[in-house]
Amino acid sequence: MKRIEAKKRSNLRDVAKAAGVSVATVSRVLNSPDSVNEQTRKKVQQKIDELKFVPSAAARAINSGRSRFVGALVPTLDNAIFARFLNSLEQGLGTHRLSLIVATTDSDPEKESQKARELLDIGAEGLVVSGVTHDPDFHALLRQRRTPTIATSFYDPNHYLPTVGYDNASAAQIAINHLRDLGHTRIAIIYASQKNNDRTIARLNGIKAIEEGLELSYFETEMSQSGGASAALEICKNPRLPSAVFCLSDVLATGALFGLQSQHLKVPDDISLMGLDDLPGSAVIFPSLSTVHLPVSRMGSITANALADWVERGKIPSSTLLSARLVERGSTKRA
Repeated sequence: MKRIEAKKRSNLRDVAKAAGVSVATVSRVLNSPDSVNEQTRKKVQQKIDELKFVPSAAARAINSGRSRFVGALVPTLDNAIFARFLNSLEQGLGTHRLSLIVATTDSDPEKESQKARELLDIGAEGLVVSGVTHDPDFHALLRQRRTPTIATSFYDPNHYLPTVGYDNASAAQIAINHLRDLGHTRIAIIYASQKNNDRTIARLNGIKAIEEGLELSYFETEMSQSGGASAALEICKNPRLPSAVFCLSDVLATGALFGLQSQHLKVPDDISLMGLDDLPGSAVIFPSLSTVHLPVSRMGSITANALADWVERGKIPSSTLLSARLVERGSTKRA
């Protein structure tokens, strides 16, 4: 088979030579066409088309001093809530002609600091992070570079970074109060590690603030469906079962549902189950999952607009509180 050889890519000099103009004139046609007379502009554009010249993004960044991209640091892409947020964030940034580069941190503060530095070193004009608890080196880096940065999934109007998110303690309380209103007092709580996760810590603190009159048990597991299932199996080992299980994420709740069903427990007839997030799949599993809706897509669009205003116009945004709300479906019933 004959090997296909890559053709030499046309550059600014090739276009300038073909059009009989200077490299500077070609550059002006590309970056500020109104500054070039129409006849010259048409001649240069014709040669650009003939040579199939595509301007280098790197070269444009050097010439303009703008990279036109921002970076997002998220713990993982395995959880659909982050994918949903990033999709909305990217769409919103696109309306401002900004691109998005995503880096995952595995909830490791040192890795997050390293990834943030790498993003800034290649020209990120802004950053989006999850939560407000980060490594000291990360905060030092932001203060040194003075890069526009917004913290998401957490609301704290007193933090030095603008935040766009929800009151995680209140979101957890919505779920607990729903179960209490249904007559449930013995409730098992399934949660993922609190390490480096201020959202989980806030949700647990919210529960503990209203635990009076309730008999609560806590089960820590890994953040996955299998983690939720294994925690549910641990709950089932107790001869005195709780009447309800509250999972601090829909991912855990879906796994817990499978775990409970594997022990021949019917949800919600034998035990009620509650999640928190309202992921797309939560409405279509059986039984459909009662949960607390977090406006993740709206958080993405608000963050995109706020960061774009900061990057483009130097307008530092105020923190934005988004409301969580109860979504009652088929996995909960009166005790």
